[in-house]
Amino acid sequence: MLENSFNKSFNAILVAVNRNSDNYEVENSMNELESLVESANGVVVGKMIQNLDKINTSTYIGKGKVAELAEFVENLEVDTVIFDDELSGVQIRNLEDQIGTKVIDRTILIMDIFAARANSKEGRLQVELAQLQYRLPRLVGFGKSLSRLGGGIGTRGPGEKQIETDRRHIRRRIDDLKKDLADIQKTRTLHRKKRKKSGIPIVALVGYTNVGKSAIMNYMIENFGKEDKKVEEADMLFATLDAKHRLIELDNRQFILVDTVGFVSKLSHNLVDAFKGTLQEAEYSDLIVKVEDISHERTDFQREILNNVLDDLKLSEKKSVFVYNKIDKIDTELKDTGIFEQNNNDKVFVSAKTGLNMGKLTDAIVQKIFEDEKELKLVLPFDKGDLASKLCDNANVLEIIYKDDGIHMIARLSKREQDLVKDYVAL
Repeated sequence: MLENSFNKSFNAILVAVNRNSDNYEVENSMNELESLVESANGVVVGKMIQNLDKINTSTYIGKGKVAELAEFVENLEVDTVIFDDELSGVQIRNLEDQIGTKVIDRTILIMDIFAARANSKEGRLQVELAQLQYRLPRLVGFGKSLSRLGGGIGTRGPGEKQIETDRRHIRRRIDDLKKDLADIQKTRTLHRKKRKKSGIPIVALVGYTNVGKSAIMNYMIENFGKEDKKVEEADMLFATLDAKHRLIELDNRQFILVDTVGFVSKLSHNLVDAFKGTLQEAEYSDLIVKVEDISHERTDFQREILNNVLDDLKLSEKKSVFVYNKIDKIDTELKDTGIFEQNNNDKVFVSAKTGLNMGKLTDAIVQKIFEDEKELKLVLPFDKGDLASKLCDNANVLEIIYKDDGIHMIARLSKREQDLVKDYVAL
């Protein structure tokens, strides 16, 4: 097993190519890449952006920039050069030969962060699968890098043994990982069916990484949770990788709140595919809570990434609530306009950190997931005691009295529960 590269800091230079003359988009992507480096315990000592109409197939950037980059590396004692786009194996090899230090790209960096943060067996398998699928066509570039440099950032996970073996061995390992993940997915599907059968609604938090999904979940757990087991939260990218489930109770109504992995731009298809099992928690939910960081300078950029992922998962039309988090970071002048008081059941402006408007968010969630609920008076025959027991366990039963003619109940029932008791509604 390779050393934990997060245990020590490293110096990095970031490199990007601007192909469409949109300097703002490139700079925003580079800022995000810098945040990723910081999440990996790295320090950015320089950035380089080159305007190019066409990518250099052998070195990605132009020869002059490669020479300039090599000079920077030597003068600034740089450990790692990180490119904002994916590189081929040939490009990695050629760049390392000419620059004289380790070269990785955004995808390798993200995979390294994922490998450090994945705690569950499923998460670790997903990351290893994504790493091997990504590295398989790049063996020509990675073989030399790994044999020369050993551990460190960008080499976490499957390790030297798997990377340096032949393609057949790696493909065999990929097949084994897929089988293991398929078994885990079967178990996950059974758990989902049990939750669905219980009739308890499922609410999924989705959004860009570091928008405050875990903070929202912890607020709910602390104030309305059935168990005091908070999830990890931190002001960093990808603090949460594995889906977390917690039972929340509000006014005798229960729902399961799910925290999912966050998104970033230019996320590798291998990683998206690997984590689809986790992201499917949103697919099986009754409500999606779309969380945005309203204090971020490019909320439109984050929203576009979120919508693209939801489109890929065919979840764009699912019932949802928009949550604009971190209003505590907004300037006082903008707050005074009153724009953050325009809350309704479709959008809510909150601060999970201070608790501001979180009550309005919980109200919106309850209204959305229980909007089909009706309060009904029922008279169940005594031979339907199993149905009465099921309602007591899973529905919102307000009153139950045993009389000579049967079991009298008053309950708030979902549409599915209404169908179960339609023959026993008291007129």
